[in-house]
Amino acid sequence: MERTALITGASSGIGLATAAALVKRGYRVIGTSRHPESVSTRVAGVRYVALDLESDDSITALRPLLGDVDVLVNNAGESQSGPLEELPMDALRRLFQVNVLGPVRLTQLALPGMRERGYGRVVMVGSMLASFPLAYRSSYVASKAAIKGFANGARHEYSPYGVWLTTVEPGSINTGLSERRTNYLAPGSPHRAEFEKMLTALNRNEEAGTSAERVAATIVTAIESDRPRQRYAVGSNAPFVFALRRVVPVRLVEKITHRKHDLSR
Repeated sequence: MERTALITGASSGIGLATAAALVKRGYRVIGTSRHPESVSTRVAGVRYVALDLESDDSITALRPLLGDVDVLVNNAGESQSGPLEELPMDALRRLFQVNVLGPVRLTQLALPGMRERGYGRVVMVGSMLASFPLAYRSSYVASKAAIKGFANGARHEYSPYGVWLTTVEPGSINTGLSERRTNYLAPGSPHRAEFEKMLTALNRNEEAGTSAERVAATIVTAIESDRPRQRYAVGSNAPFVFALRRVVPVRLVEKITHRKHDLSR
């Protein structure tokens, strides 16, 4: 049976790689982009449609498509950094609209059809930072923890209908995301030195990170499992670091996370 998958942010990175992987496996794939007419790298067989997660009207316009979607991959999002006290409220509202509220609304529109057909998969593309929080990334960490929370709670509501919600948490990914990250730092900020050290290390780790294709393969594994797990982590030595977290004090895990990003405290 041919399944229909909708992938947000399918014009680059993880979304593009996931679209390509699912087309190869016989899925009917719909990929979203803010400006589908200008997508430079197109996957043959993918139908590109417009979606702006900041716009409720844009999200609602996809209702007719979402009713027939069997697989929803909530991948599109914004990466944000900055000291907590210096994050503009408008930037925080935008981040949570794009990373949390938009994906949740898309999920709400897709779930009734999945439930009625007795089959569905919703994959939230999160981040390992939701499990290993990092200084100067609090807003991004919070948004990814929130989307994971929705998936973790709602999976119990929908699994009896054959509909499974799961989260894929990538570690450092080499997708060029560092070039698109929004950064906030006030003039004369007392955090400047540490913030810049963290950003330099973050960019270095991402350049050496796992590929979008490897993350896409993990997403496909989650989709095609009969009973998808609550969480799939990939990259950044995920099996080791999650096992370590279970046996060492939280404070030590925090130190290790920050040392990886050149932060001493």
